[in-house]
Amino acid sequence: MRGLLLVSFFLCISIFANTFDAPNSDNFTNIEKNTYHNNSSKVIYLNYQEVPSRVLKGEIFKVTLKLLSTVKDFVDITYDLSNSKGLKLLNDFPLREEDSKYYYDTFYFLATSTTVRLPDFRAILLSNNSDVQYKTTTLSGQNLNVISLNPKKDFSNIIADIFEIIEYKTTNYNDTHNIVVFVATAKNCDISALKLNDVYKQGTESIVESYFDSKITYYAIIDKKIENLSFSYFNLNKNEFVPINIPIVLIDDSVTTQSDLKPKDQSHEMLKIAFAAAIAIILFFIILLKKKYIYLVFILIPLAYIAYTGIPSKEICIKKDSKIYLLPIANGTIFETTPGKYYLKKEDEVKGWVKVQLKNEKIGWVKNEDICSH
Repeated sequence: MRGLLLVSFFLCISIFANTFDAPNSDNFTNIEKNTYHNNSSKVIYLNYQEVPSRVLKGEIFKVTLKLLSTVKDFVDITYDLSNSKGLKLLNDFPLREEDSKYYYDTFYFLATSTTVRLPDFRAILLSNNSDVQYKTTTLSGQNLNVISLNPKKDFSNIIADIFEIIEYKTTNYNDTHNIVVFVATAKNCDISALKLNDVYKQGTESIVESYFDSKITYYAIIDKKIENLSFSYFNLNKNEFVPINIPIVLIDDSVTTQSDLKPKDQSHEMLKIAFAAAIAIILFFIILLKKKYIYLVFILIPLAYIAYTGIPSKEICIKKDSKIYLLPIANGTIFETTPGKYYLKKEDEVKGWVKVQLKNEKIGWVKNEDICSH
């Protein structure tokens, strides 16, 4: 009798349980897919590998982090930087090197103040599985020892591993001033900081900024009495101020293109004309002596060259409100804006630009689109 009661009891429990719907396999799969996983264990170990012991205000410097990940299969490691002071970050994404199980990530900064604090570096490990988020690791920033230079008056604000003048040219600006245009390159330098002292006017014509290699085309309008444009920069490798000297060799020619800034011997064209004339005269006497008058046609070649070279510059029409530039660069310095239609002598042309002689005998450049259509 007691056994029969036990059987009846288990039968009732079974019937009661079957009144509830058990989840099918599809529903279970969907629930599993939508489950958000949060791995709370530490997966990134982060330390400083290289930090400068001293930084100059205005110097570009690097900070290298050493990172170890306990997760082998991941998409990437990214960073969130915060709480920095007196710095400008120069690369949003670090330069990464991998050595065995470690990652070395390098950031470049520009010290803009005498009070500098490195940012807090928060490293984020991106998983292959979008549902998985790993715990981030934060490396606290450090205060750096920053000093200011005590330069001489001729300091140009340039701090670099090396700074070099590779091209230059000086031309007449007006009755009292000359204009010097030069191209300079630098390594590990904020080249945009370039500024000269004791010049009438100055500015940047073009610039390529990089914390590795940078390049600038710069102009300075100086007094005609100055025979040497001198300034200095601070060389980080030598840990000293290095002088830069540009001799003022006045070229009786106008600024042409950026690839034509070195002083040239302007007598070359006259020599070519004289040489062509000499050839024509020699050929003429040879033909007279030999009485081979049919060869007179060969004299036409040097004569044609002389005639072509001696053709005076033709005038061209420039539209109203056109900008006349110092150099053939879109964002370059503007000499003047034409108040009306101008007729100026055409000197030369390059891609998209026409070189003209202004009425005050200065030289400028005009965009092709600003030439009147006939």
